[in-house]
Amino acid sequence: MEDPLHPFELHNFLPLSLFGLDVSVNKAVLMMWVVVGLVTLLLMKAGSARALVPSKLQSLGELLVDFIRGIIHDTMGASGMRYFPLISALFLFILFSNLVGLIPGSYTITSQIIVTGVFAVGVYLLSLIIGFQLHGTKFFGILVPPGTPGWLLPLMIPIELISQLARPISLAVRLFANMTAGHVILGVLFGLTIAGGLMIGWLPFSFTIALYGLEVGIAFIQAYIFTVLTCVYIGDAMHMH
Repeated sequence: MEDPLHPFELHNFLPLSLFGLDVSVNKAVLMMWVVVGLVTLLLMKAGSARALVPSKLQSLGELLVDFIRGIIHDTMGASGMRYFPLISALFLFILFSNLVGLIPGSYTITSQIIVTGVFAVGVYLLSLIIGFQLHGTKFFGILVPPGTPGWLLPLMIPIELISQLARPISLAVRLFANMTAGHVILGVLFGLTIAGGLMIGWLPFSFTIALYGLEVGIAFIQAYIFTVLTCVYIGDAMHMH
């Protein structure tokens, strides 16, 4: 049976080096370009019509905009709309990366920990920058939950500090692990289908179909969770608890 982790291997199509850094083009890079192109095409086509009676594509674009706007208002308030371009770009990129990765022969960008790690660390560093920019040194007060007695501070501050440092780790690992695990299971079930032949191969194949539908739902859920937590972290930096 083929190694289920084989689809996650990357091999360079075009070896390139820039100032000593490896910037070679591989399958993941190509899929990033594809995802950016699809998102751009969708938004351009959806926004170019602007009809009073919207087409299906325009309705889809408006639905996405309203959905992302709702997430921002629920977690950051109206003042969080200044970050709408960032949040929408992040949500759509992760969503399309997850969905495109389900197409046989393609590649799931979010199955690479380096990709999700860059997103997670970038979001967390942005929240710190926003916090210090808005509140200065008072932003350190986020390490002290409101109403904490003074004698508990030596205990609560280390706990809150560990909690803060765990944010980018959990954010990166959650998305990476969910996308990787689902594709590994699909690969194993496909292998069992082929190995089982006509007699018993139908059984793992039926599970494959059910799991594939579940993976489509997980693609949406993981993009939603990543976006919500991003808004929560930025909202915490803006409003201090």
